[in-house]
Amino acid sequence: MSRSYRYLDTLTIGFVVVLLISNLVGPKIVQFGRLQISAAEFFFPLTYICGDIFTEVYGYGASRRAIWLGFFAMGLLSVMGEAAVALPPAAGWNDQAAFARVFGVVPRFAAASLAAYWAGEFTNSYTLAKLKLWTGGRWLWTRTVGSTVTGQAVDTTVLVLVAFLGVHPAKMLAWIVVSSYLVKVAVEVIATPATYLVVGALKRAECIDAFDCRTNFNPFAWRAEAA
Repeated sequence: MSRSYRYLDTLTIGFVVVLLISNLVGPKIVQFGRLQISAAEFFFPLTYICGDIFTEVYGYGASRRAIWLGFFAMGLLSVMGEAAVALPPAAGWNDQAAFARVFGVVPRFAAASLAAYWAGEFTNSYTLAKLKLWTGGRWLWTRTVGSTVTGQAVDTTVLVLVAFLGVHPAKMLAWIVVSSYLVKVAVEVIATPATYLVVGALKRAECIDAFDCRTNFNPFAWRAEAA
């Protein structure tokens, strides 16, 4: 991406911040009826909405850059959080257990979170870019919802299997996948009108509407040009 854009860096920072916050609030489990899900499920879908905006407005290259920045930020948070937990607590400070609960890292869960995020976000961005080409830029809702359907399916499945396979029964794992997936997709659907407004405003402000006709979709290629 050779052009400079007014809002791309701000959006990227917001994307990374929401991603990190989602990881911090993840340990809390909330219940609605039969659904028992992580509090992160209500915030993490915002990263997919951001990914949709990156790809729809600026192209796959911008989304790829944001995904990798988020990936490295998550890894850094894990390392620094574990280091902070390992530091000896001061005498009279009685919150070590609670602090460790939030910032401590279980290696298997950290690996699951990073793998799920990476695979899901790239699936989401790739799907949206291809759908935009197939629809000729029409029917934005088909891309925002369609990309979330695929991206969240990959994200949720990878996360649950890597984190819990062999720990919980298969039936329970299936229920966790389905319930989490439905919540994430529902958030995307509900947010569709707001996504329309943001995408439209950004396209007008930035004077861009990227189509990834000649884009290199390799997730490991840092640069990509949309046409």
